[in-house]
Amino acid sequence: MLLGELSKEVLTRPLTRNEVLGILFRLTIFGATTYFSIKWVSDALDPSRKQRIHLKKKAEGLMKQIGVESLKLTEHEMTIASHLVIPRDMKVSWRDIAGLEETVQELQDSVILPFQKRHLFRHSALCQPPRGVLLYGPPGCGKTLLAKAIAQASGCRFINLQASTLTDKWYGESQKLTAAVFSLATKIQPCIIFIDEIDAFLRNRSEMDHEATAMMKAEFMSLWDGLETGPDCQVMVLGATNRPQDVDPAIRRRMPTTFQIGLPTQRQRQEILKLILAGEKMSNAVNLKELAAKTHGYSGSDLWELCRDGAMYRVSNYIRKRQMRQIAHMLHEDGNSEEESDLEEEQLRPITQVDLLLALEKMQESKTASVSMPALKGPMLD
Repeated sequence: MLLGELSKEVLTRPLTRNEVLGILFRLTIFGATTYFSIKWVSDALDPSRKQRIHLKKKAEGLMKQIGVESLKLTEHEMTIASHLVIPRDMKVSWRDIAGLEETVQELQDSVILPFQKRHLFRHSALCQPPRGVLLYGPPGCGKTLLAKAIAQASGCRFINLQASTLTDKWYGESQKLTAAVFSLATKIQPCIIFIDEIDAFLRNRSEMDHEATAMMKAEFMSLWDGLETGPDCQVMVLGATNRPQDVDPAIRRRMPTTFQIGLPTQRQRQEILKLILAGEKMSNAVNLKELAAKTHGYSGSDLWELCRDGAMYRVSNYIRKRQMRQIAHMLHEDGNSEEESDLEEEQLRPITQVDLLLALEKMQESKTASVSMPALKGPMLD
């Protein structure tokens, strides 16, 4: 309507300078109104707008905490930056890891030292941090715990990358997010990109892979070896898995530094038990050596659960004693007595060897039942 009226005015008679300026002003207002109307409608119809705004605010806060708030990032880099981990906020250190002294020493020498003492190796092309590190072994043996300790000890910027972060319903967005991982890591270097359960994300490629997944893997590998991460770039990819055979060979080639985190030996189990129970009140009769000998094949996670169950036995025992005393007090209470009911508060008793052995017996029964559980075959019958 507005454009039609203006065209009639222009064609019917010559216009003065003021009239031309008025027409331009009206066209400007009309265009601005149209632009903001279209933008408002597109924002209202965008289901991910609120999530993007939330991720942007989170990313800005994290970037400020690591001291790079003045850095200009793209929208995709902001999405990746929302998964930054602040190293000083990590509550795990080398002191929280027991039984892996040799592995910890190797990690400190080959991974962390080149990051921390870069000036010593500046003129050496060989003494550089590895481009990729793979931690593999059975579940519950401390791979993720080691990754947290590396983040805390190295002082590097740490990106906790998940497969869900790179997947998007729009075609081509996954590749852009993948490229943003390395561009962001390059901007905030030194940086460690951590991928837990890397076998699920970068597993063996096959003809059955979806096109978007295959392109995302190819993009990840090309950028890993590409120009963005040259010889002087301090970017490292750290992966953890309990199925190394499922990781694509091209990915394993890019992770030459590998550490096998196996099930703990008897000596290591004794050290792990000692570390877990260090802050607990224990009886002097507790024999960790005997307990370590009886837990063959147990992981560090299993030992933690064993100690937790053992500590809960004393809590159950305390509650039962309290209940029995309350019942006895109610049965013997004299209604005419002026004495008030005052049950003395008691401290939890120390953890005993019996508590830990009972917890071990319970865990062994659970493990035996899970192994011998028959598979269901055929339809279920009422």
